[in-house]
Amino acid sequence: MRILLSPVSAVWMLLMLATCASTWWLSKDGIAPTTVTVLILAIAAIKVRLIMINFMELGRAPFRWRLLFEAWTVACTAVILITYLR
Repeated sequence: MRILLSPVSAVWMLLMLATCASTWWLSKDGIAPTTVTVLILAIAAIKVRLIMINFMELGRAPFRWRLLFEAWTVACTAVILITYLR
């Protein structure tokens, strides 16, 4: 029971919910395809951040490494979104 209350388990559950949101809830026909794509990419960026901070220990990394990672995540997401929306 203790393992279910650990921070890593909470992050894992959040990742699973994000996966469900991006696959099932956003696959409905009532939402515009462009909106769905943007939301899925945003969810993917959040998932990348959660994985790198919590499972790859970037949460404990020096400030410069953390800043580099955060900038990389934002830049990659922005490039993909800008390319898609053009």
